[in-house]
Amino acid sequence: MVLKDEDYQGPHMERNISKLTANTIALVLAGGRGSRLKALTDWRAKPAVPFGGKFRIIDFPMSNCINSGIRRIAVLTQYKSHSLQRHLQRGWSFMSGQFGEFVEVLPAQQRMGEGWYAGTADAVFQNLDIIRHYDPKYVIVLAGDHIYKMDYGKMIAAHVAKKADITVGCIPVPLEEAKAFGVMAIDAESRIVEFAEKPKQPKPMPNDASQALASMGIYVFTAEYLRKRLIEDATQAGSEHDFGHDLIPHAINNANAFAFPFTEGNTGTSAYWKDVGTIDSYWDANINLAEIEPDLNLYDSHWPIWTYQDQLPPAKFAFDSEKRRGMAVDSLVSGGCLITGSTVRHSVLFSNVRVHSYSVVEDAVILSDVEINQNCRIKRCVIDKGTIIPEGTVIGENRADDEKRFYVSENGIVLVTPEMLGQKLHEL
Repeated sequence: MVLKDEDYQGPHMERNISKLTANTIALVLAGGRGSRLKALTDWRAKPAVPFGGKFRIIDFPMSNCINSGIRRIAVLTQYKSHSLQRHLQRGWSFMSGQFGEFVEVLPAQQRMGEGWYAGTADAVFQNLDIIRHYDPKYVIVLAGDHIYKMDYGKMIAAHVAKKADITVGCIPVPLEEAKAFGVMAIDAESRIVEFAEKPKQPKPMPNDASQALASMGIYVFTAEYLRKRLIEDATQAGSEHDFGHDLIPHAINNANAFAFPFTEGNTGTSAYWKDVGTIDSYWDANINLAEIEPDLNLYDSHWPIWTYQDQLPPAKFAFDSEKRRGMAVDSLVSGGCLITGSTVRHSVLFSNVRVHSYSVVEDAVILSDVEINQNCRIKRCVIDKGTIIPEGTVIGENRADDEKRFYVSENGIVLVTPEMLGQKLHEL
């Protein structure tokens, strides 16, 4: 049975889906560092990395839950989680406990044994007692570090319709990128028949040799199956206690494992899904938002992205002489920004950025509280929160010069942090 979008239409099906999501708990895995983001995650977990001018990466799977009708959410944290926890407390505390809604933070706390979270499956295993307390019928496990909009209700409905034990969200990715993902093969009924976690030679899709069918890190489980399988896996010698390495391959031969394709129209928009796990992909995804028609629509009122943000004054652009004009073109400029006598082109500025006179910023992602002093030329870079750029600094024009001070990616994107400029923002 292969379900299509039209199978989810109409009030009867919508009501059935709402019942399914009400019986579902979401577990957001947010404990990873994301080491490929280099110094950008030296002081924060990857899900806490800012994105799109005002959001954090974790806001996307969290918003998908709310928009899908899943209002019982637990976030599993581990690596340098303070800023992530603070963001969740400030921005996601609107859930009403009296109606059984919640967002809970579950830090690694050695609930079972003496170890910290040893893998994605182990992270869930160590919280089985908490999950069992809420008595869900279904569990959806989500990676907290991807950018996308998806209606999880449709995936849960497909899981139930096929009487699956596990359903894996999947999307085609270019073959050369598939090495970073779990890659699967499916039959005509969408049953998973092969699965390899981060293979060196990904298997192409039968109808498109340029692409592979990749796991999105989204799993729907029947709760009782998940509980039993995690208990078994916890005692198995040689297991990495990981969904991709262990649970999915085991399910192919021992349970009902199906794939759920993430297709265009799932939320009424394009099937956009992005792993912003490298400096190049992070820069590219942010800069794309400055296009006239970006791949990801942040202005979609039907599927809003929720977040926390400080109450700030509007962005301000000052001075209008020929050589000293404050302006921004083809850019996202957030609240609290001051663009005084300088030019910003095709860039994304987060909150409270200050760009002083006679400076030019192009193709740049500037995180909150950055100050760019006079007579700077800033191009093709990511500047981390709180960095102060000295007067006359040039970034992004000479790779050799940039490499002496900063990190430069394979594609020439420059990452600048306060520490790289000798600014001890995080030291005691």
